[in-house]
Amino acid sequence: MDYVIDKAKVHEIMKEKGISTQQELADILGITKNQLSVMLSVKANPFKSTYNKLCAALNVSPLDIITEINRDKVKEKKVEKEIEYIDIQGIKAKRDYTSVELFAGAGGLALGLEMAGFHVQGLVEIDKFATKTLSMNRPNWNVIEEDIVKVATEGMRKYLSKELEIDFISGGYPCQAFSYAGHKLGLEDVRGTMFYYFAQIIDEIKPKVFLAENVRGLISHDGGKTLKTMVNIYENLGYRITWHLVKANDYNVAQKRERVIIVGIRNDYDVEYMLPKPYEYKPVLRDALKNVPKSIGEQYPLKKRKVLELVPPGGYWRDLPEEIAKEYMGKSFYSGGGRTGMARRISWDEPCLTLTCSPAQKQTERCHPDETRPFTVREYARIQSFPDEWEFAGSMGQQYKQIGNAVPVELAKAIGLSIIHVLNQMED
Repeated sequence: MDYVIDKAKVHEIMKEKGISTQQELADILGITKNQLSVMLSVKANPFKSTYNKLCAALNVSPLDIITEINRDKVKEKKVEKEIEYIDIQGIKAKRDYTSVELFAGAGGLALGLEMAGFHVQGLVEIDKFATKTLSMNRPNWNVIEEDIVKVATEGMRKYLSKELEIDFISGGYPCQAFSYAGHKLGLEDVRGTMFYYFAQIIDEIKPKVFLAENVRGLISHDGGKTLKTMVNIYENLGYRITWHLVKANDYNVAQKRERVIIVGIRNDYDVEYMLPKPYEYKPVLRDALKNVPKSIGEQYPLKKRKVLELVPPGGYWRDLPEEIAKEYMGKSFYSGGGRTGMARRISWDEPCLTLTCSPAQKQTERCHPDETRPFTVREYARIQSFPDEWEFAGSMGQQYKQIGNAVPVELAKAIGLSIIHVLNQMED
């Protein structure tokens, strides 16, 4: 057992001796205030000669101002649990698992989950073009074109077949910051955020498993507090939570897209979630766009096209002559960061960069490898691994938006199969 100076005892004796500040005590000892602070730290040994001076100055014995500290208690190191994977090849649902999709969008997640074996009982989406896309492709789906606030307030059960047990709920709500009044927040403290309404429906339906997906930025959002609060609230609702960053390119998607997934398993089931094992082959753009159907697509203005014609496949603004790059980029030329999305032409032999809601944004350019133009709507859909028969409603801009916002279908399928594996274990 080692000893340290008990600062509380020192301050109590200082008060008795009429020594009002640590600076005054340091002056009596003939040392600096910083040296005194070192003497009083938990790392210091109180039986050195300097501490004899301290005791003499206070007219006390060493035992009057020392206390015990157990240095045998080793500070626990945070050890990340090794990620466990499940080989999803050959996994099949033991029965028809029922699901509900919130924030359904154009159906990337729902379609992938259907391929995995889920039978969706209701899809909630407020955007009229996205709901038309869903209904157009799956006339039998129960598409609920409604504000999630209203659905959560009235109760999701109102929109489902009565007394139907729901095995699984999924959805991707927008990432929003919370107001941190205390150390821990409950569900009511995040009212008004889209997360709140997602969690409220989880609490109402109490599915065996749920999946929430979001952008990579959720991990660092508000210094990690947003994700931590979500996890705490889900746990308070009665779920064991794991979250992971997944790469779409690991699961047959020719795109460098990353998503955060949060998986919750109800506490009354003693099973664990494992990520789907990444596939051996990582597809590139050439794989995705082979024999792609012709379709509508945005075009570059003549001035922009002339600039991008100078960029080789796999290149970006650094491949431009300096004067042309300065003119094209404006103030961005002098800003920090790599700005690798500017004047970017994708190579056939690499996965595409993450698609956005618009195919020709200056900061996130995605130019076709051979032709100087943005990707067409059907090329966009292929890169997101939508099948060619999946049609999109609305204007060209609305179609790009729906596809860019979607979860890649093949990624959704892989995650869906890993969740089917969890539900299958619950059947045993």
